[in-house]
Amino acid sequence: MFNIEIFTIYKKTTAETDILDLTPEVGENVMRSGITRGILTLFTPGSTAALTTIEYESGVINDLKSAIERLAPKNLPYEHDRRWGDGNGYSHVRAALLKPSLTIPIEGGTLLLGTWQQLVLLDFDNRPRERIIRGQIMGIKS
Repeated sequence: MFNIEIFTIYKKTTAETDILDLTPEVGENVMRSGITRGILTLFTPGSTAALTTIEYESGVINDLKSAIERLAPKNLPYEHDRRWGDGNGYSHVRAALLKPSLTIPIEGGTLLLGTWQQLVLLDFDNRPRERIIRGQIMGIKS
């Protein structure tokens, strides 16, 4: 029988480019679901945050922050800022480049992640936020 389980994670963020590890909480939700084979979809609503995978260690985190700054620098003029005056045009561009969702296979009741691969939320906004991450686990229980 095909099953669907839904969960929500809440994360408080700062006014910087936060990169937060979601792997432990997501893994707990997958285990709690009892689904042994299927897929997990994660989604973060909003236009200034994204989800991706990375080796969650300080060197790679800093490298990713630097790469993102080179791709969509904070100090460029953005049309969004001129129109709305909120100064976060760069955060919208960054989130659009990285995307708001991920899909990960589940086998044996665990996420099929690489040895050094973690699931992360990236918040690019220029003010603190409480981010929502919605998870949907679909598959079979054995």
